[in-house]
Amino acid sequence: LNSIRSRGVARVVRASAGRIATRSFGSESAGLSFELTEDQKAYQELARKFALEEIIPVADEYDRTMEYPHDIFAKAWELGLCNPHIPESCGGLGLSTLEGAVIVEEMAYGCTGIMTAMEANNLASAPLYVGASEEQKKEYLGRLAAEPLKAAYCVTEPGAGSDVAGAKTTAKKVGDEYVINGSKMWITNGGVANWYFVLAKTDSEASAGKAFTGFIVEADTPGINVGKKEINMGQRCSDTRGISFEDVVVPAANVIGSEGLGFKLAMNAFDYTRPTVAMGAVGLARRAMDEAFKYASERKTMGTEIINHQAVAFMLADMAIGIEAGRMLTYKAATEIDAGRNNTMFASMAKAFAADHCNKVVTDAVQVFGGAGFNTEYPV
Repeated sequence: LNSIRSRGVARVVRASAGRIATRSFGSESAGLSFELTEDQKAYQELARKFALEEIIPVADEYDRTMEYPHDIFAKAWELGLCNPHIPESCGGLGLSTLEGAVIVEEMAYGCTGIMTAMEANNLASAPLYVGASEEQKKEYLGRLAAEPLKAAYCVTEPGAGSDVAGAKTTAKKVGDEYVINGSKMWITNGGVANWYFVLAKTDSEASAGKAFTGFIVEADTPGINVGKKEINMGQRCSDTRGISFEDVVVPAANVIGSEGLGFKLAMNAFDYTRPTVAMGAVGLARRAMDEAFKYASERKTMGTEIINHQAVAFMLADMAIGIEAGRMLTYKAATEIDAGRNNTMFASMAKAFAADHCNKVVTDAVQVFGGAGFNTEYPV
């Protein structure tokens, strides 16, 4: 270290793993970059234009009527903004997790309800990316690439949300088929899906890691009952329902991977989907910040625009700081899995941080609007 100091040309950085690395101040770095590629910028611009021209003008009406945005979905599908991760071998674009996150931020800026309606396909497809056979991928991912169809991820139950291991839905093998019984809850795209990913317990005696199996289930299979549309506080045009399974017969060929791998499939799928959920929060927060900034630049009190009051300016500054931090953390999570590395910690961090900050941003945006923030005629 003394010799390094005496030369004055290198800096010592202690890495998080405890290693020592040196870097010359004048050297060029081929590693870290915060610049999107030209292709990624093109995807971003396409999604941004779509949000501004197609989503924002109709978002309020969809939120009011709570109708599913079939026409917006179809337009986005035509442009390749839906299902961007489907492999080229299945008819898709084969975009990376990072590229998908770039698209999602812009779509969420337009409306998170419409974005969720579209992005639910990615959640349903993720277990297939992780463990499905090529035949299964070409059949079920291929459908989503060939037509503007929807799919749903059926894991959550009335008594088992984040506690996936507590799921009670069962699948009993009978010959070359499985018979599924149980109930799922809060299923996004539940009433509009063409097929479901279903997690069911196949071994009641095994540990959680080996007790569950993942199935692809056709939505029109006899015995499937779709519940009423749930009326949520937000994202109301997204279709959220309970789904019950009563002696639903599924061929063994629709098992993903093999029996007992379901829990691992469901958990690994989150590594791909948490970054996009996080980026949805970033996009929504950015929209709320922009609306608050615009209002604060126009509204006057005490003889000046309220943006000139420190109480308001500090809130806007905090919004911007957290949005930038959330975006970078999400980019990190997406980049890690795209590089083939485990991103579970980063994906979880991104989702937790971005969601918490988004909640703070929209709350503060209402405060910036003052009494107008409590009125449905205003955007926050």
